[in-house]
Formats: sequence, C-alpha cells, structure tokens
Amino acid sequence: MDIKELLNVTDHFAARAGCKIVEVDGHHAVAEMTVTGDHLNGGHVCQGGALFTLADLAIAALMNQHGELTFGISNNIMFVSSAREGDHLRAEAIFVSDHHKIPSVEVRVTNQDNTLICHVTGMGYRKSKPLPKL
Repeated sequence: MDIKELLNVTDHFAARAGCKIVEVDGHHAVAEMTVTGDHLNGGHVCQGGALFTLADLAIAALMNQHGELTFGISNNIMFVSSAREGDHLRAEAIFVSDHHKIPSVEVRVTNQDNTLICHVTGMGYRKSKPLPKL
C-alpha cells in the first residue's frame, strides 16, 4: 500500500472532513476537498481549521512518503482569501528542504479558479522507525 492509499485510509479526521490525497511523488503531494455547509464558520466562509486540515494532510503525505514516521513539529498558516461553500480546494505541498531528520514544506491552498486561499509552512521530525502498517 503506498502513502496515498495508507493516509486516505488511516487519517480518519481528514477523511471525515472530506479531504483526500490525490497525488504524491518525490517532489510534491496534493490533497483536495470540496467545501460543504459543514465546513462553514459563523461568517459563512470556510472555517480555518478545515483549511488547515486539508493542508496538513498534504504535508503528511509528502513528509511520510519515504516510509519513515514523521510528525509535524511546527506549522504556520496565512489566510489570504475566503473559501465558500461549493469551492473545490487543492492543497499542493512541496519540499523546501527534504532533510533526513527535520524536513520542511510549503503548501498553497487554491480554489477551482486558482485563487490563493491560504499559504501554510510546516516542519516535521522524522522518527527512526517505519510508518505503522494497517
């Protein structure tokens, strides 16, 4: 089972939020979701936690693709535009540094019109053990 299949099955929170990994290779990972009424905050736009969950799933796919268990240790999110109900969002993570212990990535979350919704940066810590199996 590759990392895309593994995380789509084992990341229960992201799956329940409607997030799914659609691409992973040595240089990037992509996760997608469509904003539903369940994602909206009191201002009737997509809640920031939903955006972060989407970006975090892309980060996890990219950082864990080597098969070594990697946990996030620092993340930052900058909201640029609002996502609205019905928007299809794409989070693309790319490596800034694929360091053997402390990898770092950046993620651009865009909508179906390629409008930047938010920008996320993240750092991880690679443990010296393999990813858990199902």
